[in-house]
Amino acid sequence: MSERPGLVVLISGRGSNLRALAEAIRQGRLRATLAAVISNRADAPGLNFATEQGIPTHVVSHVGLSRAEHSAALLEVIRPYNPRFICLAGFMRLLAPSFIQAFLHRVVNIHPSLLPAFPGLDAQRQALDYGVKVSGCTVHLVDEELDHGPIVMQSAVPVLDDDTPETLATRILAAEHKTYPAAIERLLYEPWTLEGRRVVFQSAQGQSSQGI
Repeated sequence: MSERPGLVVLISGRGSNLRALAEAIRQGRLRATLAAVISNRADAPGLNFATEQGIPTHVVSHVGLSRAEHSAALLEVIRPYNPRFICLAGFMRLLAPSFIQAFLHRVVNIHPSLLPAFPGLDAQRQALDYGVKVSGCTVHLVDEELDHGPIVMQSAVPVLDDDTPETLATRILAAEHKTYPAAIERLLYEPWTLEGRRVVFQSAQGQSSQGI
């Protein structure tokens, strides 16, 4: 059997989506390996999980560095792993254009809203303040703008009348944990093309499919 494609995961905190990717791999829902986990924070709890799982870890601090300098330092660590995709999982730093170009269409992010609605921080509070009845999560390819790149997959989560930002975030996170591994699996194993900013998957019958 040929070696499975490797993923490098970038985190800044607890790494709940990192854990979801690892669990999907364990269950066979995601046919990949976690080549390395990298954090910009040495105290990120997700690093402890990765170490327990035997996954190589690195800390590339952003402190005192410009965005371009930090991205260059990340590239130096990531390149030897030659990952198929770089998965942002709660990574709270913006990547420089040079990084995006070095791994063009190979950097993937998950965001807790149905983009293009509510990009940036506090997406769940934004959704509640706006009064939407449906929110959710979005997996997208990363481009040079914040939460902007072509959408790979989305999952909808109803917004309840008694929701708080915390309760909505909890239900969206549960959707993220299913959607992110499924999206990476599709990117790895289903033929896809970019048509404008649309990610179009081609089924065996030649019909396109989007989302789950």
